[in-house]
Amino acid sequence: MDLIKKYLSYAFGLAILLSLSACANSSSTGLTQSTSADTALVKTTDQIIVEGKIVPKTFVNLSFQVSGKVSEIHVKEGDQVKKGDVLIRLGNRAEAEAEVARAELDVLNARQALDNLIKDHLIQRARALEAVARANEKVRDAKYQLDNFTVPQNQQGLNAVEAVKLMEERLDQARLAFEPYKNDSLLNETRKKLKEALDNAQSDYNAAVKRLNYEVELEAAQAELNQALDQWETIKDGPDPDQLELAQARVKATEQALQAAQTRLENLELRATIDGTVAKIDLVVGSQVSPNVVVITLADFSAWYVETNNLTELEVVKIEPAQSVLIVPDALPERTLQGKVEKVSQVFEEKNGDITYTTKILLVDSDPRLRWGMTVLITFQNEEK
Repeated sequence: MDLIKKYLSYAFGLAILLSLSACANSSSTGLTQSTSADTALVKTTDQIIVEGKIVPKTFVNLSFQVSGKVSEIHVKEGDQVKKGDVLIRLGNRAEAEAEVARAELDVLNARQALDNLIKDHLIQRARALEAVARANEKVRDAKYQLDNFTVPQNQQGLNAVEAVKLMEERLDQARLAFEPYKNDSLLNETRKKLKEALDNAQSDYNAAVKRLNYEVELEAAQAELNQALDQWETIKDGPDPDQLELAQARVKATEQALQAAQTRLENLELRATIDGTVAKIDLVVGSQVSPNVVVITLADFSAWYVETNNLTELEVVKIEPAQSVLIVPDALPERTLQGKVEKVSQVFEEKNGDITYTTKILLVDSDPRLRWGMTVLITFQNEEK
């Protein structure tokens, strides 16, 4: 039945209803009633009448992203599902799960290596700081000893090495001079003088050596401090940059590999993306599927809607949200259902040379005989202002 025949049939039926109503009330209203009927018929001719289709509240067509053979089907047509439910699985799952397990272990090892690098650095940092403190203490002690050392008068103006060398020469001379008398009587005056000179030379030599040792200790402590400070500067801001970059890159690479493995595993499952009903399924166990080919359709039948893309640009300006609509299904011509305009598309289509807009209408009434895709006749009601 084309749109003109539908409209004539609908208008004829409406006219009969109006005539019967006018006869029933003519005894009390007279000429006024007749005028009202005429006005109603005129309004009918001004109404916008278009065709539309019945659709569910929402629906999705689901497909796999990979090819494979169906190993499990968990639903059948008419089943109710929740978002996230597993609907269908493909084979080779054990291999994919093993790959994920290996990738998880790689991530764990990479993260552990990075953690160890950071922890080792913290230990090394603490040790480096401790080494600086020890070296500082040695420098302090060496400086204290050197600062509190009194240089003998006969070594003034000489550096420590020169003083040791000179005092060693004098000690050797004093020892040679004393040697012939060392076994003489202790009362021998010459022996006494030479022994005193030898003791003084030894004391001067000891002082020179002590001074030199103090300077060597200070120099060694300062060198140790410099080395500790260099190590501290190298380590204070974090682990070795090259090692850190390498460890972080390994973590990132293993995480990406894990994500890819998990995606491959997830792609072997088809899950519900909405709460709804299994409206259609085209598979059996053992079927071979291809990527992006629809295998199952889910629909939310909690409410029925009517969609029409037949409103022209001249008509759509007369349509408003919440506007009342009368809907007559082709399959149920005796049923007139109430509806409300829910949404008018902002985007146009070009259809047979006309600019048209899609309108979505919520069915306020329903009927258990309604089915997805049924054709309906839509009459937009003129709202009283």
